[in-house]
Amino acid sequence: MPSGLFISAAHKSSGKTTVAAGLCAAFAGRGYRVQPFKKGPDYIDPMWLGRAAGRACRNLDFHCMEQDEIITMFQRRAAGSDLALVEGNKGLFDGVDPEGGDCSAALARLLGLPVLLVVDAKGLTRGIAPLLQGYRSFEPDLEIAGVVLNNLAGVRHEGKLRAAIERYTDFKILGAIGRRPEMIIDERHLGLVPTNEMREADAVIARLSRVVEDEVDLDALAGLFAPLSPARPAENELPGPVGAPNLRIGLARDGAFGFYYPDDLEALARAGAELVPIDTLHDRHLPEIDGLFLGGGFPETHMRELSANTALRKGIRAAIETGLPTYAECGGFLYLAESLGWREDKQEMVGVIPAHAVMHERPVGHGYVRLEQTDQDPWPSPGEPMKISAHEFHYASIEGLPAGQTYAYRVMRGHGIDGIHDGLVMHNLLASFSHQRDVAGNRWARRFVDFVRRTKLTRAPSLGMPVPDRFICPDHQEISAIPHASVPRTLRIRQAREKPER
Repeated sequence: MPSGLFISAAHKSSGKTTVAAGLCAAFAGRGYRVQPFKKGPDYIDPMWLGRAAGRACRNLDFHCMEQDEIITMFQRRAAGSDLALVEGNKGLFDGVDPEGGDCSAALARLLGLPVLLVVDAKGLTRGIAPLLQGYRSFEPDLEIAGVVLNNLAGVRHEGKLRAAIERYTDFKILGAIGRRPEMIIDERHLGLVPTNEMREADAVIARLSRVVEDEVDLDALAGLFAPLSPARPAENELPGPVGAPNLRIGLARDGAFGFYYPDDLEALARAGAELVPIDTLHDRHLPEIDGLFLGGGFPETHMRELSANTALRKGIRAAIETGLPTYAECGGFLYLAESLGWREDKQEMVGVIPAHAVMHERPVGHGYVRLEQTDQDPWPSPGEPMKISAHEFHYASIEGLPAGQTYAYRVMRGHGIDGIHDGLVMHNLLASFSHQRDVAGNRWARRFVDFVRRTKLTRAPSLGMPVPDRFICPDHQEISAIPHASVPRTLRIRQAREKPER
């Protein structure tokens, strides 16, 4: 039977992600099947947790998911594991709800998990005791199983902390980690550098694992995991597969674009889509596809390479302008603009959107989003316009967009494109700063695939480079491609052979 533990911190930036990734790797190295989870909307931390555990990390989010759905997903995904590790976000009691209904403590309580508290001990000595006492007494019904002290200055510092904790509290000290360079992962404006951009990601994880093995009592910690309840039936079952994939949807997945939720990709596959990988940095032509999904990422850090790939940029623009159904989120939105400017640099992008993307020093849109569909949504929900819970985190704005554009969403909370609208619609493209989740209240993946299917009969797909026979979906998950036989050859358009542009 699997068991679980919740990893949180006294406050954000305490090092809990590096500790959590180190624990995932260390336990996996001991032969445990580790299933990681991450609270809230987040792409980057789950990449590290999934890479460390060897299993795709799953997100649990109060904003997008109902409580029963959270419990069901957690139990089902944990069922095939030995240990389920859930990393919180921010501090243990921090959240949007002043009553605490959406904080990490609330999620730990909902899942019935004990909490391992990571404390950044820099500058603390005797003051560690009232801090821990306060966390214990603030919500007495929450089980805090122990503490890992992080960022210690040395042996003397550790001794003072241990003395204070042992004298004034009953907390179990399960680990004490010094200021080790091995525990540092490079950061930039959106947090940790994601694994899809870091060639040495596996070496970094190996270092995290070694430090955790040395400085955390893994045997004692393993004894604190709580047994999990068996998975229970869900009120909102996941829609079943429609059969063999009969559509091909291109997926931009490379160093520039990598922000995808595993559940969303699986939902696209269940709806009948074969996901075809596209490397926007190196591929010269689009593969033969019926639709295109450009997710989020960091196009600004790869803008020169993206711009230099002129052939693909022109191919994407031509495909969209001739009706290729396309969904672009945040980074994908920026890529489709005429240009992208960051710091002192400015580079040409795809150019299908008649505006310029500009990066700023501070966030333009950050946090939870609430959207309402307009009657211009190209793949609307059945019945009344739906209210969509989503999230955004972008330092970019779209500037110079002509007036009178068509939008799929009204922004009820958040910023979107201009504080009022999000989801720019042109041709068969929907481009948005908001990131959606395919959950019970918003089955966007099936709606998009259905839109691609309806559109397919009115346009012929483009034929480009050969398609690989497999690709990696979430970290360490391999999905096989199925030969595309659903489009009659008479409808296929073959590109003229020409010398590749450089």
